[in-house]
This record gives sequence, C-alpha cells and structure tokens, in this order.
Amino acid sequence: MKMPEKMTGAQILLKTLTDLGVDSIFGYPGGVLLYLYDEIYKQDKIKHYLVRHEQGATHMADAYGRVTGKPGVCLATSGPGATNTVTGLATAMLDSVPMLCITGQVPVNLIGNDAFQEADIVGITRPCTKHNYLVKDVKDLERILHQAYYIASTGRPGPVLVDVPKDVTLATAEYQGIKEVSLRGYNPGKVPTAGPMEEAIELIYQSKRPVLYMGGGVVASGASELVRQFAEKLNLPVGITLMGLGGFPGNHDLSMGMIGMHGGYWANMAMNNADLLIALGPRFDDRVTGDLKKFATGAKKIHLDVDASSIGKNVAVDVGLVGDAKDVLQKLLAIVDKDPKRTKAYYDSVSPWHVQIKKWKEEHPIYYPQDMEGELRPQYVIQKIYDVTQGKTIITTDVGQHQMWTAQIFPFIQPRKWCTSGGLGTMGYGLPAAIGAQVAYPNETVFCISGDGSIQMNIQEMATAVQYNLPVKTAIINNGYLGMVRQWQEYFYGRRYSESDLKTAMPDFVKLAEAYGAVGFVCNKPKDVEGVLLESIKVKKPVLIDFQVAEGENVLPMVPAGKALDDMLLA
Repeated sequence: MKMPEKMTGAQILLKTLTDLGVDSIFGYPGGVLLYLYDEIYKQDKIKHYLVRHEQGATHMADAYGRVTGKPGVCLATSGPGATNTVTGLATAMLDSVPMLCITGQVPVNLIGNDAFQEADIVGITRPCTKHNYLVKDVKDLERILHQAYYIASTGRPGPVLVDVPKDVTLATAEYQGIKEVSLRGYNPGKVPTAGPMEEAIELIYQSKRPVLYMGGGVVASGASELVRQFAEKLNLPVGITLMGLGGFPGNHDLSMGMIGMHGGYWANMAMNNADLLIALGPRFDDRVTGDLKKFATGAKKIHLDVDASSIGKNVAVDVGLVGDAKDVLQKLLAIVDKDPKRTKAYYDSVSPWHVQIKKWKEEHPIYYPQDMEGELRPQYVIQKIYDVTQGKTIITTDVGQHQMWTAQIFPFIQPRKWCTSGGLGTMGYGLPAAIGAQVAYPNETVFCISGDGSIQMNIQEMATAVQYNLPVKTAIINNGYLGMVRQWQEYFYGRRYSESDLKTAMPDFVKLAEAYGAVGFVCNKPKDVEGVLLESIKVKKPVLIDFQVAEGENVLPMVPAGKALDDMLLA
C-alpha cells in the first residue's frame, strides 16, 4: 500500500488544483504568496497568467467559468490584493458564475494584529460569495479546496473564496488524494416530485397566451437543447433575459429576443399580456419586471429554479419547481410526450397569439437605418460584427449603451458564447473577460464590445493579452460620452449632462494599443466597418478598434425605472 506523500501547503494547493482539472490560473503575486509562486515556477501542469490588476484576474476567471461551465481560478495576495477581488466576486455572485478565488493572508499568529497588508477578506466577502474559508491548518487545505470547488460548481453556481495564510503554504502535511466530497446539509439540485410537474403542464394546456420566460439558469445547467425541444413541441414564444441570451437560438422563429428594460416592444407586450409565464431559471429581477405591482398581472406563473430561495422571492408564483433545469425539463417533456394528441391541439391553439406578437413586432421593430454617407451608427457596427463572424464568436461586453445594443441586435445562437455583467453592471469587465474566454478557447474568435468609458477602467489588461499573445479583438463604441448616463440625463434630468462628457481628455486609442504592443485601428465611416473588422480578425495579435460613432444615439425601446413593461419609450 502506497503511503501518502508529505508536501508543503503550496505543493498541496497546486496538486489539488491539478487533480481537480484546473489548467489555468489568473493571478498577481505578493509577499504572502511567494512560497506558492515558487512552486508555480517549478511545475508545468497549470498555466499562470500574470494580470496587471487583481480585479482583472477575477473577471478573467469569471469569463473562463461562463464559457466552460467549470470554475475559473484566480489568485491574489493579502490586503489590497484581496480587496481588489471584491468587485469581481460580486459580479460572479449576482450572475451565478462558478469561480474559485484563492487569496493569500498574513501568518495565522498575526491575524487580528493589524499586520502589514492584513485584511479580513473572509468577513469582507461574506455577502458576495457563495461560501468562503480561512485555512488555519495545512491538514485542512486539501479538503477545503475540494469543498470550495464543489460548492462553486454545483447547485446555483457561484464564487467561493479560500484565504490561505503564508505559514500554511510553508507547513507540511500528507497529501490524501481526496476523490469525493460530501457536505452535510448541502444537497443541491433536488429534483421535484411528479405532482407539481403535472400541475405545471396542466397550466400550460389551459393557457392561450403563454410566454416561456428564459433566464441564465438554463445556460448554467446545460439545458438549452431541452428548452428548444420544449418550446417547439408546445409552440411557445420565448422571451430571454440578458443573462439567458444564447440559451435559446436568437434566430429561431419562436425567439422574441431580449425582454425587460431594453427588450423589444413585441417581447415586452407579450410578457405583459400573457396569461401564463413559464419561467425557466430567471430571478425575476427589476430590469425585467419593472413595476412589480403591474408585472404580468393577468398571468399565472410557473417558476423553475435550482435555488429554492429564489422561488416566490420577488414575484408570487402558482407552481414552483425546484431542481436543475436539465433534470426537470426531461421530466416535463416526458409528460408532454404522453399525450401527443392534446399536445398537437394545444400547439395549434396558440397560433393566434403568435399572430398578435408578430403584429406588435411590425408596429415597433428595432430600427437603425445606416446612411452609408452619414455618421456611423453604433448599432451598425454591432450588426457588422455579427455579419463578418456569422455569429461564430464569443462576445464579451462592458456595461452601458453598447451592452444593450449588443443584447438587442446580436442574435446569439449558442449558449456560453456571451459574457456580460448583468446583475452588478460592472464597467471594466469586458476586456479581462475576453482574455479569460480566449484562454479557455484559444482557437475561437473573441470580440470584446466596449465603450470609451468602460474600456479605460481595466485597459491595463491589454498588457496581459499582449504578453501571452491572446488575439482578442476589442471594438470600442466611442461616442465621447458615458452613453447610458447621458441618455438618462437627456430623458430625466433636463439635458443637464453633468460629468458625462469624456471628449475633453479622450486618449488616442490607436496609439494606446500600439504602446502596449497591440494593433490599433480607427474607423468613423460606415463603408469602412466591414473591412476593418475583417482585417482585425486576420491579425494574430490583440487588436483595439476605435469606432467613432454618432454622439446622440439612444438605446430604445426603454422602460423607465419603476414603470410597467408596456410603458416604453419608443424610437
């Protein structure tokens, strides 16, 4: 019988990550992590990517988790290094993204003594992580890492933080080679009983104006194909949340595209006039519901979610189904398949509802004509990115107008090709997220669509892209403003554009790209957009494209904050 091998904490940490299948870490070294970084130097199984700011590391790990479904791993030193991860952890938490964040800490005997670069990162991140740990004994390190990875990737995914003191990385213990994880009281994804599912199907058969309201939980569970089958068998129009884009093909006849504050007129009218909402994996957030008192008041509601606490949290529902979307949908489809005649009759009965939705779409389509001799419109740039890539690209965005135009215009066809900060709305997310996605899929084309405000929040990560020759393409929608702030100031603050004008000190983005060792382009003519995009794809280096667009464009439709879904500002 082979005896357990004795290792240092640093060796145990890397060995455990290797056994878990981790192949990439995004990190930044510091004093309390030097034993660990010394071990990173000695091994070749895990590739380390040196970021230029710890927030960038979290967003890279976040996007790696979104596109692969496996926890992305980031590493930060104690004190300010650890506190710099907070925004990225909160971003992942609100969007249910699997992530493992490992932070260094001062030695155990100095914790609580206000030591140099000490911060209570466990206490600080308790509200914005799914769980977190402080490792005080090297003998616990292997077990805790396995538990952290398991918690991050099961049930409703989320970020887990493990804080490792410096002396724990130096201390020694026997490596056990743990194979299974069992946590008392944590049993995620319990499949519901047959009763509620039969009741849910009965509600569907009784409805005349159904809407399948699809959220990010479908993508997280890998249930996209089952949702397509379910919608097609029952002829259900599908409204998609920002986080759910790609979970149902955006070019499908049943897709209504995005719903909510900047959703299509037809999609929001369908939501507001439905007699049944079949909610698969959304959280009924305020950007979709608007005024809760006026939200789909005539509709019965079915809500499926892996997190039981989400059901009924914001909106009362008639049937709640707790479980993984893939497991539950398989059972729902089995019930539907039991009675093909009734299913066919229901399919036909929904046809008049589709006629009404089509009429709404014809009344108020999302319209952005481009005069080829006029100013460059931002919507046209996003449409051309789709055209030149044929939709076969991973898209990341920052937050603002460009994010909403992308969500409206780019018909995401596949799941896990869309990375954006939905819940927290984190500016500076897009570029590091593109790097994380490119690391996960080095042979894919990755486009970051950003704004002239957002891109400057984490532009330093261009150095990381250049250092590791990660050919991400960044398209800056440059309108000289904090565009979404300017839009709200136009509509609701009497056109008083307080501190939203960026033109006075706008950098030369081409020179900035070149200073980092990347390639820069500038484009301000509609006829040049396609050529610049095609050229950028050919370049096997990071590319930054400055698309100088019309200043005054607004994202419409728009449901003003606190208004009902049918109370939209229209073009």
